[in-house]
Amino acid sequence: MARGFDELAAFALVARERSFTRAAAQLGISPSALSQTMKGLEARLGLRLLTRTTRSVAPTEAGERLLQTIAPHFKEIENALASLGDMRERPAGTIRISAGEHAVNAVLQAGLARLLPDYPDIHVEVIVNHAMIDIVAEGLDAGVRLGEQVAKDMIALRIGPDMRMAVIGSPAYFVKHPAPRTPQDLTEHNCINMRLPTYGGLFAWEFEKDGRELKVRVDGQLVFNAIGPRIEAALRGLGLAYMPEDIAVPYIEAGSLIRVLEDWCAPFPGYHLYYPNRRHSPAFALLVEALRYKP
Repeated sequence: MARGFDELAAFALVARERSFTRAAAQLGISPSALSQTMKGLEARLGLRLLTRTTRSVAPTEAGERLLQTIAPHFKEIENALASLGDMRERPAGTIRISAGEHAVNAVLQAGLARLLPDYPDIHVEVIVNHAMIDIVAEGLDAGVRLGEQVAKDMIALRIGPDMRMAVIGSPAYFVKHPAPRTPQDLTEHNCINMRLPTYGGLFAWEFEKDGRELKVRVDGQLVFNAIGPRIEAALRGLGLAYMPEDIAVPYIEAGSLIRVLEDWCAPFPGYHLYYPNRRHSPAFALLVEALRYKP
């Protein structure tokens, strides 16, 4: 059985290469030994499979028919062996990602928890950065942004659900200040600002209602560049804060913060992973699948 398989494989190679010399070199045997193998196969089958000349070798009609029958099966075997080789190689390497503080906690952490325990040789470095940086120039593998608008030659992959923002303040704050009814009313309030490098200054609070979009430049005594301090300041009654809804909801449900202008906070596209349009490592491919958003 094994000898017959080897003979057929050798025949397919000779017929494909049209040369005993080239086929023998690939098999690691001498041309004369390969010729003897083919003669043995022909004798066993009682058919002439190859036409030999001093300059070339070609399959006969019977040989061509046999080649067409067995060649696809040899290809399937080669593919199966290759797939086993992929299983043998353990995905490994370090992947570097740039993402904002909220993106890390809202989407990246859960995806990494799904991936890393099963692949101990994969390492991920997350650079918490609010700036819209050039990941290629910075030597990073990927970045995370809101929405799917990315630079040319980049791929965008949705990794999180649609999002909403929330304007929140403490009950103590609203004892002294009336709740704003429209976004324009925020100009009369003490608002806790956030400075983002991408915007070159203070972040404008964005609102939308009935197709009408507004950006309000608010003012206040406090400015932070992180979410945690803004929550803490709002809890202490130091002003109104504007942040992702998922962060605010637990405090709202507990009664420690009150939400306003909810009807002006429309959903918008959530986080997307973006990365260069090029061939990536098996480790990166696994990360992409672990982060892919599945509604």
